[in-house]
This record gives sequence, structure tokens and C-alpha cells, in this order.
Amino acid sequence: MPQRSVSPPTRLRSPKKTTPALAFTGKFNDTIFFMGKRNLHPNHTAPPLNFCRLPDGYGVVKIGISGAAETGACGLDAYEKAKELGREIAKQGSIITTGATTGFPMYAAMGAKDECGFSIGFSPAANEREHVETYKLPLEFMDVIVYTGFGYAGRDLLFVRSSDAMIIGCGRIGTLNEFAVAFEDRRPIGILEGTWETDEILRHVIKEAHRPNKKIVFDSDPKALVERLIEMVTKEKETTMLVYNNHDSRSASGKNQEVVL
Repeated sequence: MPQRSVSPPTRLRSPKKTTPALAFTGKFNDTIFFMGKRNLHPNHTAPPLNFCRLPDGYGVVKIGISGAAETGACGLDAYEKAKELGREIAKQGSIITTGATTGFPMYAAMGAKDECGFSIGFSPAANEREHVETYKLPLEFMDVIVYTGFGYAGRDLLFVRSSDAMIIGCGRIGTLNEFAVAFEDRRPIGILEGTWETDEILRHVIKEAHRPNKKIVFDSDPKALVERLIEMVTKEKETTMLVYNNHDSRSASGKNQEVVL
């Protein structure tokens, strides 16, 4: 199958001097807007001076990054490995999705933004204030945040189902939950091997689960892992897929009737 080729995003610099027109004033979600100017909520990240132009065909594949929000037990290379993942996702023309959290997923989002990539976060909170003040989660390195309002468990479900494929890095119990959702939904899953133990734990779980799954791949190279997942997702998008296409039931009714077109 020929490799899909997508040009990387290009970074544009906004004009140094602008004269905003203040003819219109409005307010939405504690943020005051003016035509040509925006006064941000104190907790919100200021918009960058540079912005990106995404090429045609960019973002056909959405790749989710699952990993620990606290990386103290992940080893010294977790930061660079996560950033490299994000950079490769952007350079290979895909969108990065995360749980809008700290740690490994945020490092990956940082890497994606280094390459002018597009980042979507799925928050457990119902709004920005709850996201920041209650859950203590960041707003940085995300172009869009979806406020699910369903807590961590509900957030995990929407996050995984909104992603075409998942990459599992160094993680804890929440990462295992996201892996389980992706496994049941038959999402392509890439497991990043590293100095942490998560990859070995998942290898053991897969072996003992007695549920064969050809959509799970292991690799220690972020670039190769992203390439393999994009190839799998692209191939899937060319075919009709059953809803609930899993080992136990071929579809919701069991009659192979429900399909995703």
C-alpha cells in the first residue's frame, strides 16, 4: 500500500503592529471578546504571536496519547520520548489527542506544537473553570479542549472513541483503563517501549487475556510506531467497519446489521 504523503504544517508570523477595531463587545464563558482583540480569562493561556497554516489533507488521522499525569516513576527518558511522539504525529500529518492533562500526554502535546501540529484535549471537567480550579489541569499546548463533564472515567471513553488510534506510553491505572477501552473498541494500539514497566505489563495482560488482537503493535521508536498506526488507520478508513466489531459480539444486535459507513 503506498505511503500517504502529507506536507508538514508551516508557521506564519502575525504582523507586529495591528490596530484592533473595538466596534463589538461580547462575553462568552468568562472571556471578553472584542472585534480584533481578546481579553483572556486570568487562567487562560495567552495566544501565541505565531500561528500555523495546515496543509490540505492534514489531520485525516487522529492519534491519542495515553500516559501518566505524574511521571516520577517513568524514568529519565519519558519527557523526550513523549515529545518525540508528538513531533512525529505532527510531522506525519496527524492530529494529536490527549486527556487534557499533565505529564506524559502534555509532553507529547508540547512536541506536536513544536512542529506546528494541531492538538485536541478531552477534559473530565464541565467547563474551563472546573478544569483549572477543581481538577488542576492545564490549558497550555491545546488548540481545542472538549469539556466532557463526565469525570475521568467518562472522559476516557469519549477521548478514546474520538481517536482513530491510541499510543500507550508510561502510565498508571488510568492509562490501563484507556488501553482497555481502546482494546474493546478494536482501535489500533501502539505501545511505546521504554525504561518504564508499562509495556511489559501490557504484554503480559495481552498474553493472559486469551483475546487475540492483531491491531496491537510494540515499538521503541516513536517515528516507526506512528508510521505503523497511520498505515493501519488509513487502511481501515478504506473499508466498512462494523459497530462493536469485537471478539465476543460482531455487532450490537449480534446479526451483523449495524455498520459504520
